[in-house]
Amino acid sequence: MRYFDLERLKDKLFFTVEDVAENFNIKVASSRILCYRYAKKGIFIRLKKDFYILAYKWENLGWEDFFILSNYLQVPSYISFMTALSFYEVSTQIQRNFFENASLKRSLSFNVKGVVFNFYKLKRDYYFDFLKKENFFIATKEKAFVDSVYLYSLGRYRLDFSSLDLDKLDKKRIKNILKKFPQRTKNIVKEICKI
Repeated sequence: MRYFDLERLKDKLFFTVEDVAENFNIKVASSRILCYRYAKKGIFIRLKKDFYILAYKWENLGWEDFFILSNYLQVPSYISFMTALSFYEVSTQIQRNFFENASLKRSLSFNVKGVVFNFYKLKRDYYFDFLKKENFFIATKEKAFVDSVYLYSLGRYRLDFSSLDLDKLDKKRIKNILKKFPQRTKNIVKEICKI
């Protein structure tokens, strides 16, 4: 396969070893070797096992592309925590080069070329109140806030409350979301939001 043949992949944000095998009519084992070599040459960037992006595309990704990649790096997942709060302009903090997600499977982190994708495992009971926006899943702003406080209450997350504009949150919606969360989370939210 010559470099110009890669044009077949240009319409995809990312691709798998199987996509390369199918597009170029080669075996998956051969595709895996090819992807490894192209990643070594800097033509592909490896996102995770068998999951790649064209290097020239990586350099031009926007925040929406990173959100989409986040959702695919760990399935199922949705954008949450400070990443979502920044997206909704509830936080004055502007996040650069890291994206936070709620996940059902496990807590883990991917570092791709200095961009960090963090995934925090939530219990199934707490995995709700998110929506599909464009081509990615994201928590509502109220759920992103509660998710953040929940992890903060467990000592697993740092949260700068002074950076948040709580007037941009719907307090009734927060009360409804809190019904499923433990008392420690409820107490912190009630104290901060005065609800």
